[in-house]
Amino acid sequence: MNSVRIVGGEFRRRVLRFPDSEGLRPTPDRVRETLFNWLGQDLDGWHCLDLFAGSGALGFEAASRGAARVVMLEKSPRVLAALHENHELLHKPAAVEIRSGDALQYLSSAKSKFDLIFLDPPYRKGWLNRLEPLLAGVLDEDGALYVEAENEIESLGAWRTVRHGRAGEVHYHLLRRPTA
Repeated sequence: MNSVRIVGGEFRRRVLRFPDSEGLRPTPDRVRETLFNWLGQDLDGWHCLDLFAGSGALGFEAASRGAARVVMLEKSPRVLAALHENHELLHKPAAVEIRSGDALQYLSSAKSKFDLIFLDPPYRKGWLNRLEPLLAGVLDEDGALYVEAENEIESLGAWRTVRHGRAGEVHYHLLRRPTA
């Protein structure tokens, strides 16, 4: 099993374990630290969606920092089982909902809006272009997108990159809608 630790909040220093799986790249500690510095450390009351949950590092980190609701979506049965085990390890925080499913189907049928969506899909498979038309239906008007990609992106639909970093081969971005 691989592992990653939660870097801040209530579950700080807790270790999450996850299996090897094709395309699974947990967001490194220092990248998560940077992201939550950009967002502010306190996510009290936020509703977050971790669309390709993988290791769960982003979603559990958001819950650790006070998010009111974190929906974690994962398709791989082995990875999904590890997410449930980590949820159990953290004493089943009520804010966390772990779901099995396809990202496109979830976005097409979601009934609620989110303040923050984490997008870290498998690389070189065209996911961002396929997801973009569905994001407006689930992201609050003033919500943010966090995107990891194999290259730098300036925008995704109506959202523009406001912060960007790079760690090795990974480009990470915080996107928001421009304000009028």
